[in-house]
Amino acid sequence: MAEHTTAPTDIASSTSGIATAATAATVATAPAPAPAPYAAPERPINVAILGAGRIAQKMATTLTLMAQDPTFRVYAKPYAVASRDQARADEFAAQYGIPVAYGSYAQMLDDPEVDLVYIATPHSLHAGQAIACMEAGKHVLVEKAFTVNAEQAQHVIDVSRQTGRLCAEAIWTRYMPSRAMIRRLVEDGTIGDVCALSANLSYPTTHKQRIVDPKLAGGALLDVGVYPLNFIDMAIGCDGGGRSIARMETAMIPYKTGVDAQSTTTLFYDDGVMAVSTCSLLAVSDRDGAIWGTDGYLMCRNVNNVERIDVYDRDHALTRSIPVPAQLTGYEYEVAACASAIAAGSTECPDMPHADTLRMMQLLDQIRERWGLRYPCE
Repeated sequence: MAEHTTAPTDIASSTSGIATAATAATVATAPAPAPAPYAAPERPINVAILGAGRIAQKMATTLTLMAQDPTFRVYAKPYAVASRDQARADEFAAQYGIPVAYGSYAQMLDDPEVDLVYIATPHSLHAGQAIACMEAGKHVLVEKAFTVNAEQAQHVIDVSRQTGRLCAEAIWTRYMPSRAMIRRLVEDGTIGDVCALSANLSYPTTHKQRIVDPKLAGGALLDVGVYPLNFIDMAIGCDGGGRSIARMETAMIPYKTGVDAQSTTTLFYDDGVMAVSTCSLLAVSDRDGAIWGTDGYLMCRNVNNVERIDVYDRDHALTRSIPVPAQLTGYEYEVAACASAIAAGSTECPDMPHADTLRMMQLLDQIRERWGLRYPCE
């Protein structure tokens, strides 16, 4: 559920000796244009935030900035926050200028003015809360990991279809402009035929009880491991059904609480492409995503929120350094996608349709099954 961002760095200072500052300056391209906005709803939707933790704070910041931005204010506005404690909800609402504060989740479900509920609670609570919201007539945007397992995910998706309410997974990298930028570079032959990939994401987070608690479905895989796996999936087009996993090898080191502390997973695809995903809640990593081809390779800096894409040729020379568009926080894309899908009467977002959410949850299940890791709530 946690998100981590880093401000874009200066191109010349971040090439790590592969190219000189002067060289980097010559190959740097102009910032990519802002993406075409999603089709706007007739009015901005009212968003309620379920939960008042750190990830909820980032969404509150996002909604506040969207309401002030000429491009994104047409999509959504902050309306409410729900906590299990009225004082905490009041404090949260006052801090972010949110009009309504509920001291219980039930109060939020009873409010007919709520259009979309952003669920920002631990993984173990997502399924039950999403179902309750949809049965109360609310659309939902559910933080990743979407649920604890694929069985829960299927149940949530079934309720979405039964109620006609939108249900989307809030894995922000699926909605960002960097996704299409990377795919274009892969598909236009810039690096030749793709042969292999690697992606990693690691942060020392054992001090956070939620992340190491098996009762809350903690561990590195569901917290940060979803990002390198989704990066790989998007980069080589598995989301479009172009290739499938033929074989998998995976191993993990457990934390003292029993959850996974760090792991590596190697995926072998049916067309010979190989990909390695690594994650940890113990270490600091470079967070890079690498795509290796027959004519060169791409280095995507920070798979959790790609800051720029460095293109290298066969001789390891940096030929282009492509920054991504400026963003409010990065969350604005998933909110705008939901608002547009709701206006269209859809129960899913094209950027992360139900089939992709379910497929990724099935992969996470398969990885944990190999480890023999089950959560008490399963």
